[in-house]
Amino acid sequence: MKLVIIGAGSVGTNLHHGLELKGIKAELVHARPLTADPSAIETLPEADCYIYTVADHVLKEVVSMVHAPKALHLHTSGSMPIDIFGEDKPHAGILYFFQSFSRENLIDDWSGIPCFVEGRDIDDIAAIYSLAQTLTSHIYEANQHDRERLHIAGVFANNYTNLMYRIAAEVLRDTSIPFEALLPLIDNTAAKVHTLKPADAQTGPAQRGDEAVMAHHVEILNAKNAALSEVYQALAALIAKGRNR
Repeated sequence: MKLVIIGAGSVGTNLHHGLELKGIKAELVHARPLTADPSAIETLPEADCYIYTVADHVLKEVVSMVHAPKALHLHTSGSMPIDIFGEDKPHAGILYFFQSFSRENLIDDWSGIPCFVEGRDIDDIAAIYSLAQTLTSHIYEANQHDRERLHIAGVFANNYTNLMYRIAAEVLRDTSIPFEALLPLIDNTAAKVHTLKPADAQTGPAQRGDEAVMAHHVEILNAKNAALSEVYQALAALIAKGRNR
């Protein structure tokens, strides 16, 4: 199968790298020249499968530029529907690898990464499975409803968790304590949810209902950054609500 990956951002670059390590040749094409100059689509290589790894807000535009009715067309978005592929693309689906990607840290081992797939018919699904299996054995069929909620869950578990790290670093900024001092705690907390439900792994003053400690924290944060104080109190209230169920 001849593969062309359209989009050389974090996902496309990592997917190209992962396939290459498995001995699977794929051509990586930058999407920006296509959107800047539609005539550039004439230079797009012919392929059996086009994989679109572009941002959601330009996905429809880029998809509409490619005219290859016999090819399999796949996007890698957790939020966009399969219907973004029109009737001119009868063979279409979704190849959504549930991982955080960056161009600065290419992933070599994809074997533990879950992949969520959807296809228009059984033959398309079989082809998507076959492609996904070159990288991982953790493959699941998931419709748009489930993928959207998985994407939201990922935002909380990954993006917002990283925001908490940024806030923690800001809290420590006027101290002599480096952020690295938090790493054993971060690693231990992450390890817990491999064996415990998140609700059972919850600790801290809000979980204990320690109002005195929380009031002192809020006082310190108000003096430093009122916005952080509001975040602290909102999160504490959510923990308390879960505790009291």
